[in-house]
Amino acid sequence: MPAHRSTPKHRASRLRGTTTAALAAAGAAAVALTVVPAAADPGAATQARNVGWDVPAAEIPGQSASSAADPHAARDRADEEARTHSLFAQAADRQRGEAERVAGLRAERAAERAAAKRAEAEAAAAAERQAAEEAEAAAAAEEQRAAEEAAALAAEQEEAAAAQAAPVVEPAPAPAPVYPDNLDGWIREALDVMAANGIPGTYDGLYRNIIRESSGDPNAINLWDINAINGTPSIGLLQVIQPTFDAYHVEGTPYDIYDPVANITAAANYAADRYGSIDNVNGPY
Repeated sequence: MPAHRSTPKHRASRLRGTTTAALAAAGAAAVALTVVPAAADPGAATQARNVGWDVPAAEIPGQSASSAADPHAARDRADEEARTHSLFAQAADRQRGEAERVAGLRAERAAERAAAKRAEAEAAAAAERQAAEEAEAAAAAEEQRAAEEAAALAAEQEEAAAAQAAPVVEPAPAPAPVYPDNLDGWIREALDVMAANGIPGTYDGLYRNIIRESSGDPNAINLWDINAINGTPSIGLLQVIQPTFDAYHVEGTPYDIYDPVANITAAANYAADRYGSIDNVNGPY
């Protein structure tokens, strides 16, 4: 076989080397495309995506025009070109996906920042509203307190004015007690007079001595004892002689020895002076 002729094996080997070099160049181009910043010109990215990858065989290093006439070489070359085109397309897709991912991340971060700003603004507005509401409530409470104080002061002033204008009404005197006109009533009235004049004695002490002396008869008179013989008979409920009645008569009672209350109080006054109390008298006195 002549030395200047190439066999299919040799052609395939050269084609693979040439394809490898082209793939390396395509890989470098793909890497360069993936690192293009997302902020780059969108038109340039679109133009990069629209780049055609059809390369004439004559322009691929190591390929000669004469090899195009070889059907095996043409087929191999076509296969390699298809694979190269696929690799470039995949690289472009990766670059496009990366660009979209970066753009999505940037949009997401921008949305988060916007949401944070909105939340901050809403929080500030809520705090401002709350402060305004608290200030309004405090003002309303202060206004109500002032109104209540003013109303209380006005009421006090009105009450004071009414008290000054109203005539002074003296309390009505207690009605005088009414005593029945019998022994019980006489003893009770005599006890009130005695209490007003500081004369000691009890209902029981008066009643016991009255029953012994006169049996409760205010007109009783003893005309036979020594007092009667001496011209001063014992008279009334407690059988008092006139000189004793005159000496121990209690002011406020009738000056009448036959009056039941006057007779009782004069006798109790005499007994208090001689015996300490009418209660201490248990026989003639």
